[in-house]
Formats: sequence, C-alpha cells, structure tokens
Amino acid sequence: MASKQNFSVVVDLGTSKMVALAGKLTELGKMEILGTAQISSKGIKRGVIVNIEEAAEALGDLLDLLENQLDEKPEQVHVAFAGSKMQTIDYRATSLTSGEGFVTAPDVQRLLDEAERVEIQQDYKVVQVIPTSYIIDDEHEVEKPVGSTGRKIEANFKLVVMPTQYVNNLKLVFDKAGVELGEIVHASLAVSEAVLSSEEKEVGVIVMDFGAGTTNIAVFQDNVLKHTAVVPFGGQVVTNDIKEGCSIFLKKAELLKVKYGQAMGDFADEQKVVTIAGENGWEPRDISFKSLAYIIQARLEEIIECVNIQIEKSGIENNLGSGIVITGGTAKLDNMISLVKFKTAMDARNAHPVIHPVNRKEEFRNPELFTALGTLKLMLSSTGTGTVTERVQVKSSKKKERRFGPLFKDVVQGALNLFDTDGSDAELN
Repeated sequence: MASKQNFSVVVDLGTSKMVALAGKLTELGKMEILGTAQISSKGIKRGVIVNIEEAAEALGDLLDLLENQLDEKPEQVHVAFAGSKMQTIDYRATSLTSGEGFVTAPDVQRLLDEAERVEIQQDYKVVQVIPTSYIIDDEHEVEKPVGSTGRKIEANFKLVVMPTQYVNNLKLVFDKAGVELGEIVHASLAVSEAVLSSEEKEVGVIVMDFGAGTTNIAVFQDNVLKHTAVVPFGGQVVTNDIKEGCSIFLKKAELLKVKYGQAMGDFADEQKVVTIAGENGWEPRDISFKSLAYIIQARLEEIIECVNIQIEKSGIENNLGSGIVITGGTAKLDNMISLVKFKTAMDARNAHPVIHPVNRKEEFRNPELFTALGTLKLMLSSTGTGTVTERVQVKSSKKKERRFGPLFKDVVQGALNLFDTDGSDAELN
C-alpha cells in the first residue's frame, strides 16, 4: 500500500554513513527538499547488515534527526542498498495482445507481473523489475508499447535480485527502528539517476561508485541498463592497508588517507612527510607522502581491475562513448581521475548532480548525498522508473509510535541455480 503522504522519505544505508532525505514535488513538478540527516553507520560491513541491533539503533537515530525537520512522521521509508551479493538477471517474457490488434496497458502489466513472479533460486528474492525493451510481432522494438499495433508483445527485463536473508535483515532493522520498509532500490541505479544525463546513457556510460565497503558499477547504453556489479572492496580496505603498511591505528590511518592521501604515487612529493604523534609510550612516526600514495594506489588498482572485468562482462566495453563517471568518498582522492583513466584506458570525470532541487542546491554537490538524492527522485517521479519493486510488510515498533499500514508483495521462489558469486549479471529466459 502506497503512502498517502505528499512527501517521500528515503535512506541510503552505507557501510560508513547513513543518509536520509525527505522531499516532495512542487506544483510545477520540481523537487523540494524538506529535510536531510546523516550519521555514521553501525552494524553494516561491505554493504551487508551484520548486526541487526546496531543497524536498527543507528537507523532510528537517523530518522529522529530527520523527523525534527518535518511537520509529521513518515508513514514509510524507502531504502537504497547495495549488498555484495546483489545482482541483476536478464529475463524475457512474451504475451499475445488482448484481441483488439494493439497493445493495451493490461497487456504490459501482465508481462510485468510475470517477471515479478518468476521462479528463481530459493535463497534469492526479486526486488526490482526493470523493463529494458519491448518488441512487437518479433519485428519492431518500441520504447512505449501501449497503443502499438500487433498481435504479440515481447518484453525484456533486468531483474534486481538479492539474497532472501538480506531482505529479511532489512525487515528486522526497519521493524526494530519502528518504521515501515517501503521500496528497495539498487544503490547503483539510484546514484546513476542522480549523476548521469540521458545523453550519456544513450551514448554509453559507466557509473563507478567507490563506497566505504563496496565499489558499485552500473553500465548503460541506448538509455538501457546493460550490467550491474558489486565489488566487495572499497575505501575501508584502503584504510586498513595504510594501517598495516604504516603500523598506525585505524582511526589515524583514515585521517591520513583523507587529509594527505592521493591515488598515484608518481605524483606525490617525495620530500614531504607527515609526523604521526606517538601514543602510550610509542615514538612518533614519519610517513612520506609518496609512500602513502603508493600504498593507496596499489589497492585502488586491484579494485579497478575488478571493475575492468565487469566492464568486459557487459559486452559493450568498446561502445561506451561517455566513459566513466566516478563518485563516492574514495573518489575525492587527488589524481583519482588520472588513475581510473590509466587503468581502464577510458575517459573519466568526477560526478556532479543532474538533479537540481528548488532549494538547498549547494548542499547536494556533496557526493555522499548522491545515492539518496537519486532514490528520492525515483520515489517522487509520477511515472517512476517503470519498475516493479519489492514491497514488504513489517510491524511498527510501539516504542517509536509511528503509524504504518500493511505493505507486502511476495515473489515466488524456485530452484534454478543461476548465480555467480561476484555480484554481476546472470541470465534467465
């Protein structure tokens, strides 16, 4: 059951940060931001919920901060998520038209319903159904099939799937936080909505989101999603390398990375050093900028190599005229663009938002808000994304006293073993 409120609330559950946004559409159809909140994450590692209680506590605190800016409590909250085992599957469905000689809206809805109910591996669940193309009478590909003349319609979909346990854990976290879980959106698709233009998606483009726990990619061509993947490494593993390589505490390793780190050792000044103060009787330690940069570069190169493999799996690596758009906290490192260009042999640029709310525009230049911003756009869109998303029912927690209605739509599970372990695409016919 959709919320009757005239605003939407979304959260981005990241490994290092949780972000919440509330917004609505103005009378002119523009996005207006009603509230923002951001806190450090708890209970999430590499995009996976590992501690229900900690994650629920953090989510509750986040929503309390947001609700202080709103006139009323949200009835449901949508989530952007990118667990390491989240994948997309190709699926094809075919149906005869209803008998009038042209495609009707119910004809298209039947195909969407079939895709939503498709049997998949028992331990996985469909959370989004994304139409990628429609073909009429085996001849004509159309973007908007309703009204097209023909006797048969074929639809091709991308099914976003995730382990059933991931969905169950999200239900538990939202329930314990006292909030109704709305729609689950693949974080790669959300950030793509925020930072990619339709022209870039038409020519061919990759969005590469360097998160703390994972690196997520989405590949587009002809305005169609072609491939997604989740690499289970991100900025936190870089920080851990600095900790080990420099023999310092993890907290100082993160500060060192953020303040003095860069992505390419050759560009670092070998004459510059930073002194790490000693603690508990340990002597101070000098670390050169160049040594620090080489530690960072080594791990980033491994991550980008994993991304290169996924780009090849997309099958369109030679047809990505708009190159790579990079975002995420790790993307802020100096010379990151140069390293991505060097390792992929493709053009690259830093992400900037293509969504422009009517208020608080400067705030949304921050890459840490892009995923939540894209999710909010999808939820506010009157036509949506053309997707069917997983809707789940949770019981509201009495301690928060939030008001919610039932929301559930299950997907039949089957026994096809379709999945690789790298979080990339599989195929289902």
